[in-house]
Amino acid sequence: MHDFPLRKIDHVRFFVGNARQSAFFYRNAFGFEVVAYAGLETRVKREAGYVLKQGDITFVLTSPLGADHPESQRLVTHGDGVMDIAMEVPDVPAAYAEAVKRGAAGVREPQALDDEHGVFETASILAYGDTTYSFVNRDRYRGPFAPGYLPIEKGRYDAKTAKPVGLAAIDHLVANVEEGKMDEWVEFHRRVLGFTQLQHFDDRDISTEYSALMSKVVQSGTGRIKFPINEPAKAKRKSQIEEYLHFYGGPGVQHIALITGDIIKTVKAMRDHDVSFLRVPQSYYDALPERVGPIREDLAQLADLGILVDKDDEGYMLQIFTKPVADRPTLFFEVIQRRGSTSFGKGNFKALFEAIEREQDKRGTL
Repeated sequence: MHDFPLRKIDHVRFFVGNARQSAFFYRNAFGFEVVAYAGLETRVKREAGYVLKQGDITFVLTSPLGADHPESQRLVTHGDGVMDIAMEVPDVPAAYAEAVKRGAAGVREPQALDDEHGVFETASILAYGDTTYSFVNRDRYRGPFAPGYLPIEKGRYDAKTAKPVGLAAIDHLVANVEEGKMDEWVEFHRRVLGFTQLQHFDDRDISTEYSALMSKVVQSGTGRIKFPINEPAKAKRKSQIEEYLHFYGGPGVQHIALITGDIIKTVKAMRDHDVSFLRVPQSYYDALPERVGPIREDLAQLADLGILVDKDDEGYMLQIFTKPVADRPTLFFEVIQRRGSTSFGKGNFKALFEAIEREQDKRGTL
């Protein structure tokens, strides 16, 4: 009964103040190719949208064209952020009906949108806060993204200028929810979408002198979709989760982890493109050989780039986190490379959160 036929994450939709300029940022900083556009020129009246691709990752950036857009208030409340996570299913009406039967709130009933490229099917349910989950099926669709979107014309965004940095796929998406709500959302994913709980970190695992949080990781039946869910825990100061909830105006997507086959090459390219990453002190690297044992990468190079390493029973992983990508201290990104490890970097939590707290201190929000 609990298996729910989710194939993979199809795309992540961001709602932003200026989609054209955000597309410029993700293309130039993260190496995405801008492949499709929707807006006034494509007979879409109320919003503009840009579709960006790199590897198997698809981001959609959407902006309202006026105050009458039904989502325009979202920008005042949240600033730029993730509004929707779209997951591919074999049968949209069946997935939607089953999710609603299991207790999900429907947001958009199944629609079959068609143009000369075929039929694109979609429906949405409500997740945490006002974030939505969409079910999509494009088995009968051959267009650049969806009806209303046209391939980018030369001159608007010349595809040749994108310089991919080696990002290959979405590894996981992390949600921040209010204190006391984590278990509720773990149960929602289990009951509605057939997810299972993969890992659990409590405030003994994830705490510093000032802030603590709890986290549980849920994954889809196939294991291809992973959603860690965080909530703040009682601490001396304002934790990074509380800071996020305050500035985002409620629960939402905290970060997106993007996988690469060569993190050193990817991070070098992103640094060359002016992406700002969190840094940990040199003492972290001095202690690393004893903590993780032998690794293939050159330690001095990892220290120079600020890349973190953690190990589990299956192997090790390398990870690094960007600073927030918009004005508010909300959404950021993780770049991750897995060498056998299936974990989420538990051994790095303390060093990472102390780095985040140093940034919070600069902002005066700790």
